Amino acid sequence: MLLFLQSPMALKLFLFALLLCLTTSLSSTASKGKDQNLKFNPYRYTFIDKASTFASSSSSSFSSNGRDSTYDYIVIGGGTAGCPLAATLSRNFSVLVLERGGVPFTNANVSFLRNFHIGLADTSASSASQAFVSTDGVYNARARVLGGGSCINAGFYSRADAAFVKRAGWDPKLVNESYPWVEREIVHQPKLTLWQKALRDSLLEVGVRPFNGYTYDHVSGTKIGGTIFDRFGRRHTAAELLAYANPQKLRVLIYATVQKIVFDTSGSRPRVTGVIFKDENGNQHQALLSNRKGSEVILSSGAIGSPQMLMLSGIGPKRELKRLKIPLVLENEHVGKGMADNPMNTILVPSKQPIEQSLIQTVGITKMGVYVEASTGFGQSPESIHTHYGVMSDKNELFSTIPAKQRRPEATQAYIRRNKYQLHEAFNGSFILEKLAYPISRGHLSLLNTNVDDNPSVTFNYFKHPVDLQRCVEAIRLVSKVVTSKRFLNYTQCDKQNVHEMLSLSVKANINLRPKQVNDTKSMAQFCKDTVVTIWHYHGGCLVGKVVSPDRKVLGVNRLRVIDGSTFDESPGTNPQATVMMMGRYMGVKILRERLGNKAGV
Repeated sequence: MLLFLQSPMALKLFLFALLLCLTTSLSSTASKGKDQNLKFNPYRYTFIDKASTFASSSSSSFSSNGRDSTYDYIVIGGGTAGCPLAATLSRNFSVLVLERGGVPFTNANVSFLRNFHIGLADTSASSASQAFVSTDGVYNARARVLGGGSCINAGFYSRADAAFVKRAGWDPKLVNESYPWVEREIVHQPKLTLWQKALRDSLLEVGVRPFNGYTYDHVSGTKIGGTIFDRFGRRHTAAELLAYANPQKLRVLIYATVQKIVFDTSGSRPRVTGVIFKDENGNQHQALLSNRKGSEVILSSGAIGSPQMLMLSGIGPKRELKRLKIPLVLENEHVGKGMADNPMNTILVPSKQPIEQSLIQTVGITKMGVYVEASTGFGQSPESIHTHYGVMSDKNELFSTIPAKQRRPEATQAYIRRNKYQLHEAFNGSFILEKLAYPISRGHLSLLNTNVDDNPSVTFNYFKHPVDLQRCVEAIRLVSKVVTSKRFLNYTQCDKQNVHEMLSLSVKANINLRPKQVNDTKSMAQFCKDTVVTIWHYHGGCLVGKVVSPDRKVLGVNRLRVIDGSTFDESPGTNPQATVMMMGRYMGVKILRERLGNKAGV
């Protein structure tokens, strides 16, 4: 070898080979390092982790990362309001978000439009949707995932009108700055399907005018709204608004189920000090608020979760808390009261051939306070769902004969468990929907037990007020005109059916657990009662002026707010998600400006 290297040419060849090997080795190492840096993260953001990674405050919750063991803000619920709220607050302060569900990013049932109904049908413990049945006998669902209701809804995006903003006492300028903050990140223009075009033209034909084109604004007439589904049918949720966050000041824990809010009751007013939550393994942790002035726990758990959490923490009707032996922190008879759900009724329009899937794209906004929409193509197929308990179920005949007030929640759940593999979708076609805006009928929420994982008892009292029922009758008459209009039939190529035949089909589908009058389809009022379902726009339970102040601070206690749809006494726009997300941003900015003034930078 030494003799070989004595040759100048050999030496040059040796050095060239050595350099080549060294370069290849370094390139391989760099490539390996780059691959490691690009390693797939199912949580998408570095500040998201499982709840079990949290170390209780006694051992310094952030000690391993060199961060504080307390937080300026603890947000209970990383939902439609909680995500934009946390992202905004994190620009200046440390924020901990506790979300009881998982992430939406790798969940196919959440991510794709084609799986919309499958996500709602999934009754497993890991589902993004947690089913419940109101005492009215109507199937419903609440979100259990980061991003909240924006992960399981129909995706329609429409702002609130100016009158709602005024009634809410909000600053119109900041509202109009907060909506685009949301829209830039997750809202898209839909590509209209054939049936959505048919609905558009038919609404105009029967007098729901003018045509307002594509707009986010809530105005009378017929319009095309925004959607959180992109052109590939992929959903973009409120969780993606976390992209605005300061990753150095935000921590999001998933599978973190808050058990209760902790209070110091030694002073003249109860003062929040932190929360107790359990992780995915069932272990309990305590997260503490900073002692700095302005630090708060913020409830963003929705119209079901927020009043439930207040009561589990000792704020609510004294008699109810005493019944469940929950220590009283503050008596407030209004917690859980004023619950409302916008009733929806549908006319089922069957088709002889497969229809392109679409969720809400076109909407008719009438002056009588009724919204007409359509959902198409989620029909029966071999690979489709077999466990849906809602608008596509046709196997509930036995249970639906039991009066709603005689059904105990345990019996309802037992029935669902027994029949979960027998249910299937009733038909292939379209649902023409009418939603009643501003229902007068009100209900209430109460605890069944002290287990936060269990749904509370919820009553909405659909159509209890006669005005609501009369408006529904007018709405069904309008929808009947739409589905039998010339333009609708020309587009859809469907056979013209007798309206009463279509109403009968809807009643026989047994889309809820209410007693039916199958032979009385000539009574529009009875049809409304028999076929009422939810559109998941329920609200109330922590109303402004009764449970919270106009700035959403819980009355009678310090360092606690509620920022979500439970504070609404009406559902804004045709779909509330736009305004709930906007409110998260809006309230975050308001809070930062109150604490920091011009230094807030927002």
